[in-house]
Amino acid sequence: MQESRPRYRVIQWATGAVGTHALRALIEDPQLELVGLYVHDPDKVGRDAGELAGLSVRTGIAATGDAPRVVATPADCVVYTAVGETRVREAVTEIAALLRSGKNVVSTSMMNLIHPASASAKLTGVLEAACRDGGTTLFTNGIDPGFSGDTMPLAALALCERVDRIRVQEIADYGAHPDPAWATPYGFGKPPDAPAPILAPGVPMLFWGGMVRLLASALHVTLDEVRETVERFVAPESFAVPMAEIAAGTVSAVRFAVTGIAAGKPLISAEHVTRTRADQAPEWPHPPAGLASVHRVAIEGSPPLTLDLSLKAGPTGRGGLLATAMRVVNAIPAVCDAPPGLVTALDLPLAPRRQLVRP
Repeated sequence: MQESRPRYRVIQWATGAVGTHALRALIEDPQLELVGLYVHDPDKVGRDAGELAGLSVRTGIAATGDAPRVVATPADCVVYTAVGETRVREAVTEIAALLRSGKNVVSTSMMNLIHPASASAKLTGVLEAACRDGGTTLFTNGIDPGFSGDTMPLAALALCERVDRIRVQEIADYGAHPDPAWATPYGFGKPPDAPAPILAPGVPMLFWGGMVRLLASALHVTLDEVRETVERFVAPESFAVPMAEIAAGTVSAVRFAVTGIAAGKPLISAEHVTRTRADQAPEWPHPPAGLASVHRVAIEGSPPLTLDLSLKAGPTGRGGLLATAMRVVNAIPAVCDAPPGLVTALDLPLAPRRQLVRP
């Protein structure tokens, strides 16, 4: 007999690559009631949520571009998946309005909010005030930054007697990705001195520094400082992959890390090893044989251990996008029950309270 569970009224805000997966879950889960849908694209306005989610069902919920109307719609929670990093002011304004209106928010936007204490005090001040006004809670998460740097290492730490160093890593071959735009942030196919947005000074710290500080908090450690490092590997020969044309002497792999220093030694690192082809930068860490990418937690200590997560494409498409959406959708019940304010993975229960096994 299935346990009786409360039902939550939920709004989906944005239907991009992550939002579409979230929308599908909101429609199909009997514990969640979709009551509103906001879209930025005028071509989506008026279309049924089921259609936009790629489902055959029709929900009777039409997408709207009228933000005030959505903010005024009664709901328990909003799944906010709109782009935030390139439109911070707009995203903060939208999220704050939702929080003030009495709606909790789970979000995959502005990933520095994974650890609010590491984010801009001006930004968090606006959102904290909105939470106080609305009596609501904001939880921001995803996969990386997110699950791979909080819940995954926390699970590994539960097995440790002593920790000397912990690394949280994404080790991935991006070369097979069909979108050439993915090459630009890393400077792939460019000279090693060419600008690369994700490698610019301060950017790794902005996005992954919070993961390091959150783990330091979980370990009850005070960090002396947090440093970032960047390495580039240049291709010894020319080759082509779906994502980019890589000429000899241009960047074909990058490695960057944000590292927390304690007692003068490296203790916690959030690292990315990103290649355009598996044979590039052969001395850097690799995924297990047969895998193009992995999220890894590697702990030096007692016992030393390695925990690998491989996200595979399922029937709905890219596994990473689906997992990113589910990370926050699964948190809806816990966030709705949490005290008002900005919360992290350390404030929420480990097990999701959604009914994942369906009758």
